Amino acid sequence: MTVLSERGAPTPVAWTMLRAPRSLMGPVPAEVMDGVVSGSPLHAKYGTAVDRDSAYERLAARMAPAAPPPPPEEKPRGRGKEVAADAGVVGAVLSSPMFKSFARSAASSLGREISRGLFGNRRRR
Repeated sequence: MTVLSERGAPTPVAWTMLRAPRSLMGPVPAEVMDGVVSGSPLHAKYGTAVDRDSAYERLAARMAPAAPPPPPEEKPRGRGKEVAADAGVVGAVLSSPMFKSFARSAASSLGREISRGLFGNRRRR
């Protein structure tokens, strides 16, 4: 047998004699198990099985297709249609990953330059 020292290192092996366990080396019979479980003081609280929603079920409910959106209202003809098309293009550009990356990089550089200016360690050019 070996144990760990105070520093966490294993100690040298020491010969010992162990007594055989005084229990069964097989499964407990069902009648004995039922008697022990029903006699437990925790049986009143934990004895009833509860089937709650699993994480999978909750996520599947979120991902379920929603009701179809109502049909769009008819828009007046003329300038409104062109503005809507322009807003669609601008929206597509603003939501593109390339634009988001550019905006993030620009904001990072701007913040870095402002903080360098405030704390006085700007690069000299």
